[in-house]
Amino acid sequence: MTEFLRTPADTPIARLLLAHGAGAAMDSAFLEQMAKLLAERGIETWRFEFPYMAARRTGGSKRPPPKAETLLDDFRRAVVACRATERALPLLIGGKSMGGRVASMVGDALHAQGDIAGVACLGYPFHPPNQPQTWRTAHLVSVAVPLLVVQGERDPFGTKAEIEGLIDRKEIAASIRFAWIGDGDHDLGPRGASGFTKTGNLAAAADAVLDFARTVTNA
Repeated sequence: MTEFLRTPADTPIARLLLAHGAGAAMDSAFLEQMAKLLAERGIETWRFEFPYMAARRTGGSKRPPPKAETLLDDFRRAVVACRATERALPLLIGGKSMGGRVASMVGDALHAQGDIAGVACLGYPFHPPNQPQTWRTAHLVSVAVPLLVVQGERDPFGTKAEIEGLIDRKEIAASIRFAWIGDGDHDLGPRGASGFTKTGNLAAAADAVLDFARTVTNA
């Protein structure tokens, strides 16, 4: 059975089902902060862990995470469990880094079935750091589900300049919506002299998710 970490909102307009990144659990500092900020904006969040991460809590192996392609059914099962609840809220899915990537890979079919309204990725891992030739974007060329990517401008997994190059070359779908976070790294944190702050950047990310949720749910 999928176990969820829930962060309610007083007057929610949507529910966002979030998966974690490759190496940090669902209660990481980043996801804790984002869940709080989203709740303040009327987005209820439900977080879950893939089996390999959940196993670490009970003394399981800390082997490297599996390939994203092997986690698709786990995400689908979490969607089924999340939808099997009393509150009928529009559902979005997404996640931090790898979690968002997996969400984007299952999003088309779930959207076509009417199960979700959209996908929100928080720091998409377009390529491994220092390996800009190893793109993880094949499915993004023709992705049809409404998709938001909240990305730090200098994220080592895909900078703004790199991704704008993909867009110009039509190597990812033009329909993908981007929210660029000022001088942000993979956790959206800026450098000290940049003029941006981590607090402000996280708030901007939450605002972007709220705007996206309103757009895709007509809230």
